[in-house]
Amino acid sequence: SGPPAAIAQQSQPQAVPLAATMPAPQRPQISAPPPPLPAATVAGYRLGTGDKIRVIVYGEEDLSGEFEVDGSGYIRLPLVGQVTAAGRTVREFENDVAAKLSEGYLKSPRVSAEVTNYRPFFILGEVNKPGEYPFVNGMNVVTAVALAGGFTYRADEDDVYIRRGGRPEQEVPADERTPVLPGDIIRVTERFF
Repeated sequence: SGPPAAIAQQSQPQAVPLAATMPAPQRPQISAPPPPLPAATVAGYRLGTGDKIRVIVYGEEDLSGEFEVDGSGYIRLPLVGQVTAAGRTVREFENDVAAKLSEGYLKSPRVSAEVTNYRPFFILGEVNKPGEYPFVNGMNVVTAVALAGGFTYRADEDDVYIRRGGRPEQEVPADERTPVLPGDIIRVTERFF
């Protein structure tokens, strides 16, 4: 038998490092980003009710002017009458007008069109001033929320939901990388406390 100090040392429990008793950290789940919303830029923008368009028929001032897409998706033009605008790009609309004018009215018509006033977008939910707002070129979710008076204290500031072009709404990041287009409906939800 050894000295009493040696026996006391052997009977003490060994210290276990704290890290060994804690569960291993969970790896964060990385999910794939959502697919981009349709028509993510104004370049691929499709016309809709409420858009105002300037149509220029070269050499024909009487046929040129500013027109609005009506509730049924048409623009009424002199001579040719109704031309479908809703769901068409500006280039497709120009080609449609030129085709109608060449049907017995003009020989080789040259038509140019541009959107002079886009239809508004809507923002609902947890913003200070929900409602309808005029679209400005280059708009994103951050600028849209700022127009609506900012987030409420209950708002989820990380993500929003956007409904575009009659498609189901999609969850997207609430940052400068998420564009807003005319006619979009943005919904800001409550965050979980």
